[in-house]
Amino acid sequence: MKTKLLCFFVVSVLVCTSCLHTKTAEYDFTPLDTIIQTWMDKGYYPGGAICVAGNDSVLFSKCYGDFTPDTKVYVASAGKWVAAAVIAAVVDRTELDWNDEVQKWLPEFAGDPKESIRLRQLLSHTSGIRPYLPEPRVDNYNSLDSAVAEILPLDTVFAAGRRFEYGGLAMQVAGRMAEMAYGNDFETLFQTLIASPLGMKNSHFTPVNTDGGHAPMLGGGLCTTLNDYMAFLKMIYNYGVYNGKTVLTHESVIEMQKDQVGAARISSGEYVERALGKTHSGIYGLGEWRELIDETTGEAYQISSPGWAGAYPWINKRDSVYGFFIAHVTGSSQKEDGFSSFYGSPVISATVTQILNR
Repeated sequence: MKTKLLCFFVVSVLVCTSCLHTKTAEYDFTPLDTIIQTWMDKGYYPGGAICVAGNDSVLFSKCYGDFTPDTKVYVASAGKWVAAAVIAAVVDRTELDWNDEVQKWLPEFAGDPKESIRLRQLLSHTSGIRPYLPEPRVDNYNSLDSAVAEILPLDTVFAAGRRFEYGGLAMQVAGRMAEMAYGNDFETLFQTLIASPLGMKNSHFTPVNTDGGHAPMLGGGLCTTLNDYMAFLKMIYNYGVYNGKTVLTHESVIEMQKDQVGAARISSGEYVERALGKTHSGIYGLGEWRELIDETTGEAYQISSPGWAGAYPWINKRDSVYGFFIAHVTGSSQKEDGFSSFYGSPVISATVTQILNR
């Protein structure tokens, strides 16, 4: 067993505070406010909220519609970042390792072509496990154990490490490996290792919807709030430390941000290319997109985890800023006028960069 680690916000309709220090306005965020208000006026979202922090001080915060900083929202793929952090916390505390093969923790995979898939491949969309269950099957299992039973008989769509294909099903296997290593269910792992030390009192993976209990959907089932997710971003921004408490090791945060795609083939039109116009190969880490990278070092200086419904968390290390826009799109994510709640999200971070660098 590895050595165990040492074991925010005052609610306001318009301003997020608490563990972030409120800072006197130094910048004009009117351009960002205008973009988001236009989305609301066009009916893309019924409401939403945003908070932007620079060096742990609130630079801009506003709520739209009837949202508050504690409005609970299912944030789809914005939860991938958090789910990967849960698994990183297990890696920090147990014998689980990023290079472990599936069969080490899930012996039912022994003899199956998927047995040698590594944990890091499950969290970087390079495992070869199909991205979603084949239709008409749906994710109606009751535990990650039963989820794995659904996934086991499925054929892989490519050999592990050969391609990048964005999806969520492989993360269920990763979550089950973490459960086996720690000896507890994933929701308990989340609440104990991440939510509790960060004060994320209004967040959960289980149940995955308001109708009741299903297994946690690691790739798209997080329910959270603006306040809660900003606490998570503060921890990641500070390389695993939150208000003096180590939640993740510095090494794990760095590992999550490293290029995990490697030589895997990336099809044209993936998120980073389509949304940001970038064509670098190292587009993904562990549970997070590597949106912008330093061309000399290859280090990602802007990372994110956008959801199809519009939620968009990001960190830009060059600007010393992080933020979160929380909302849930009305109807389809792709609108007739060309707007996409998924691919359109990076205009938020780009606008913030422009504001800070004027």
